Parts: sequence; C-alpha cells; structure tokens
Amino acid sequence: MKGMTMSTGNGVMVGGAMMTPDKDIVDNAVNSTDHTTLVAAVKAAGLVETMKGAGPFTVFAPTNAAFEKLPAGTVNTLVMPENKQKLTTILTYHVVPGRLMAADLRDGQTLTTVEGETLMVHRNGNAVMLHDAKGGMANVTIADVVSKNGVTHVVDTVLMPTR
Repeated sequence: MKGMTMSTGNGVMVGGAMMTPDKDIVDNAVNSTDHTTLVAAVKAAGLVETMKGAGPFTVFAPTNAAFEKLPAGTVNTLVMPENKQKLTTILTYHVVPGRLMAADLRDGQTLTTVEGETLMVHRNGNAVMLHDAKGGMANVTIADVVSKNGVTHVVDTVLMPTR
C-alpha cells in the first residue's frame, strides 16, 4: 500500500512523535497527536495499567480520524462511566496476545483478540487489512511500531466486535 510506513530499529514517527522501542505501548501512544482519542478511551476504560504490563501485545491502534468515522456522539457516549464495559470490549478487540510484526501476518490468518472474538487478516503484497466481526475493514497505515512490551500497527478504522 502506498504510504504505509515501516519502522526502523530506532523508532518510527507516528502523529508527529518518535515511537521508540525503549518505551511501552502506552508511553509511546500518549505522544502521538493522531491517537489522543484512543489514549483517552484507554484511560476511560481503566486499561492503562494492563497495556503497560509485560505483554507482549500486538495493538491495532485506530487514529483520531478512525474514531471520527463512527456515528456522531459515539465516542462521547462510550467514554461515559456507565459504558465502561462496552468501551473495554471494543478496545480489547484491538489487542492480540504476542508480538506480531507485519511480516508475521498472513493472508487469511485468523487472530484471536484479548476480547475473545477474531479478526481476519487480508494481505495484498505489503498492504495489510483487517476484517472485523461485523464485516468492517481497517487498513494498516503504519506497521511495526515497536515498543518494549509489544508492537503497534496504526489502523484507519475502529474495529467492531459482535457484542
């Protein structure tokens, strides 16, 4: 895919900030201006400590623009305390146990998320796409953002589980 950025061993730029392998997933994400909605959602769901854990985790991280594609008011509703469980379900659907680099993702592969449902991988050359449980599709726009407790792949769409 044109525009897909691969990382070097030294880090990769995401949202105007250098993501480096010596920081954990959360500490890298908080510096990205493209992931302020995701960081706020992780905080609202109470998942900060989990995502700072040993892992390793593979995170498919939706950008602010991905969250903006949701129906108007969705994000504001999800971050309300009474919707914490639904928010947690959606966020953990973006996390897969283990450290899966883009090169490890095969066309037709099924990934079981921390949430319990699956994501389907589709590849076309270097382009990686994910299909969610509701038929939605997300493109990996920046792959292989390595953190000390896993790897993040930036996606352009919020993935939705069935529940």
